[in-house]
Amino acid sequence: MTQNEKPILKIYTDGACSGNQNEENIGGWGAILEFGPHQKELFGGEPNTTNNRMEMTGLLEALKAIKKPGQKIQVFCDSSYLMDCFRKKWYEKWLKNGWMTSGKKPVENKDLWEQLLPFLDEHDIEFFRVKGHVNVDWHTDQGGGVPDEFLWNTYKKFCEWNGTGFLYDDFVHITNMNNRADALANQGMDQYR
Repeated sequence: MTQNEKPILKIYTDGACSGNQNEENIGGWGAILEFGPHQKELFGGEPNTTNNRMEMTGLLEALKAIKKPGQKIQVFCDSSYLMDCFRKKWYEKWLKNGWMTSGKKPVENKDLWEQLLPFLDEHDIEFFRVKGHVNVDWHTDQGGGVPDEFLWNTYKKFCEWNGTGFLYDDFVHITNMNNRADALANQGMDQYR
């Protein structure tokens, strides 16, 4: 890092919902903010929600926890819904169309999108997609830390999604942090069980 480069705040988020398609269910979200050696974990939950709302809430609560404006942030999440919205800029069309989809239907979760979008102006944020529920330890040969074919292919897919700027060790750390965010989301659901 050069003297003029800002350090990067990394955010790992996940959401979960038990009974997602049912009228009565339990949702949870988890987030980890990582700044150098420092980490802060957040989690929560609510009844009668959706998985997508929990994914969004995890990111929203992480962004709300940031005290200084103008941060350089990398967000890692396994929700294609959430990541595609930001990476493909779906929100630009939604705003242009009065919060209607290209199919002329109201955008789901508008209340959460309206809270998330201002953070794009407040910070310099990059979004990265992660494959969820990958047990790195299980897929690594204990004899020398060599990944098995599944894990190596998962790393290649991660690079396809996010570019080749990530080393294999970065991928392992990011995957482990995503798993921790998932565990926090489950902790958030436990409050309502």
